[in-house]
Amino acid sequence: MLVGVVSDTHDNVWAARAAARLFRERGAELVIHLGDIVAPFTLRVFHEEGIARLVAVYGNNCGERPGLARVAQAAGYEITDWPRELAIGGRRLLLLHGAGPAENTVAMVEALASSGRWDAVLYGHTHRVDNRRIGGVLVLNPGEACGCLTGRKTAAILDTDTLEAETVELP
Repeated sequence: MLVGVVSDTHDNVWAARAAARLFRERGAELVIHLGDIVAPFTLRVFHEEGIARLVAVYGNNCGERPGLARVAQAAGYEITDWPRELAIGGRRLLLLHGAGPAENTVAMVEALASSGRWDAVLYGHTHRVDNRRIGGVLVLNPGEACGCLTGRKTAAILDTDTLEAETVELP
C-alpha cells in the first residue's frame, strides 16, 4: 500500500495542493498529515484535490481545532491528538507531531522507535527530513511542506509492503 506523508503545511495552500497532487499521481491510498495544518481552509485543499482518505494529528500551531474537526468530518477524514496508533497495510504505525525544541522531539521519537513496538514512527514539528531506521523500525519525518524554515518543500511516499519511504521535493 502506498501512503502519502506530509507535515507542517502551515497554511501554504499551494504546497498542500502540490502534495495532494503528488499523492494522487503516485496512487497513494491514504494520506497522513503529521500536524501543523494550521487552519481549516488548508485541510479543505486536500479534499478539493480529490484525496479520499486522510488521517491527521494536530500540531502545536493548529489553533482552530473545532474548525479543523468540522472540515475533517465533512470530508470523511480523521484528525486527532497525538500520539495516534494506526494499523494499515499490515503495519503498525505511530503518528505524532512533536513539541518544544527539535532535539526534544527527536529524542522522544528515537526512544519510541527503540522500543520496537511499532513498525514505523512518523513525526513532524522539526521541519527537517528524517528517513532512517533504528533497529528494524522506520523513523520518518517528511520535512516541511511549507518551505518556511528550511526553504525546502517536501513530502514523502511510504510503501507499507517494503516499509521504505521516498522523500519528494514539492514544486
